[in-house]
Amino acid sequence: MSDSRKPIVVVGSIMMDLVTRTPRIPAIGQTLIGTAFETNQGGKGANQAVAAARLGYPAAMVAKVGDDAYGPALIASLQRAGVDTRAMAQVAGSSGLAPMFVADDGLNAIVVVPGANHKMDRASVDDHAELIRSAGMVLCQLEIPMDTLSYTLEFCARAGVPVMLDPAPAADFPQAIWRHVAWFTPNETEAAHYVGDGITAEETAQQLLAKGLRSVALKRGAEGAFVAVAGSKADWAKPFKVDAIDTVAAGDCFNGAFAVALLEGRDPWAAARFANAAAAICVTRKGAAASMPSRGEVDALLAKNS
Repeated sequence: MSDSRKPIVVVGSIMMDLVTRTPRIPAIGQTLIGTAFETNQGGKGANQAVAAARLGYPAAMVAKVGDDAYGPALIASLQRAGVDTRAMAQVAGSSGLAPMFVADDGLNAIVVVPGANHKMDRASVDDHAELIRSAGMVLCQLEIPMDTLSYTLEFCARAGVPVMLDPAPAADFPQAIWRHVAWFTPNETEAAHYVGDGITAEETAQQLLAKGLRSVALKRGAEGAFVAVAGSKADWAKPFKVDAIDTVAAGDCFNGAFAVALLEGRDPWAAARFANAAAAICVTRKGAAASMPSRGEVDALLAKNS
């Protein structure tokens, strides 16, 4: 039987993470001996698609990979996670790559090499217009060209499809984008790019809403998430205490789970609590997409901390 729920459609990035594990993040000019090396499917867009699919929700990916050895492997990894890859395309050149250091304390430092992700263009959206129009929500990030992002948001606005924008990596964008975003989900560093630092989560949310946004979910790590809706309330969604070993993709996990919970009818604060639970499990594991939890795991953590 086909799934009648409107899918989560991610228009975004997919990367191969090239992970060097090391006792600590090296300083400039410093050489360290790493403890391990591995390759994992990553990219903020793909991570969010996998997070949703692992939670048992229909998810599809609109993205591009290169014609290198990584391209087919990246598509296969999404398929194994249950993501619909029929809107994926392979183009000449390198796939997106993300060399990174992951320290023993869970901190990370990442360099993003966009590769095929920067070949995402307006035609990439038009070619999959029917899929995007069918979405319950479209998830976007800032790892594809800004023109393509703007076009995607305009397209979704015309189609009446809500968009969740994860402004990562943080960058300036056209003023018109603000009014096309249903949910804006920065972490603390990303939020500071738009409103400055040294202010509370409450003040940050209000300043972001003043830009024309409808709803904001501030990802604050161990503090939880602060959720504010224009014309409604603003409040915290409590975190879960866990022993973090790898924070890579925790924010992506939050976004995918948050979208799932919203589309399943939870109110924004209950949805953020659900997303906090998913992210809490994510940080107790190594890897990006590989660390995304199942629905049973999230439900169990929520029941344990009800």
